[in-house]
Amino acid sequence: MPVYDYKCAEHGLFYELASLDNHADPAHCPECDTLSGRVIIMSPAFLNMDKEKKQGIERNEAAQHEPQHSNAETRAENADKLKHGCGCTHKKRSSKVMYTADGSKMFPSMRPWMISH
Repeated sequence: MPVYDYKCAEHGLFYELASLDNHADPAHCPECDTLSGRVIIMSPAFLNMDKEKKQGIERNEAAQHEPQHSNAETRAENADKLKHGCGCTHKKRSSKVMYTADGSKMFPSMRPWMISH
């Protein structure tokens, strides 16, 4: 059985064992025997977190199961990238392969000891 946190109006926090079926039920305070509701205590790291980080986490949690949508603007950007390559600045190397009259490959000024495929 898990331990749950409860808060008495007079005596503050206390902890009690409860079954999973009774997790939402109030518990009796050990000092004054009044019914006290269950509380969920947040970790200090979460309470002291930056506002932007909390919003980012909430946004990620909310969008986790949403399908990705594309609109006309996104499709246009992707089409432009495909037209001009991937958008990075790689320079394409020119091939130094030469073909002989019989169709075999030849690599001038390369490693002549290597066998062509």
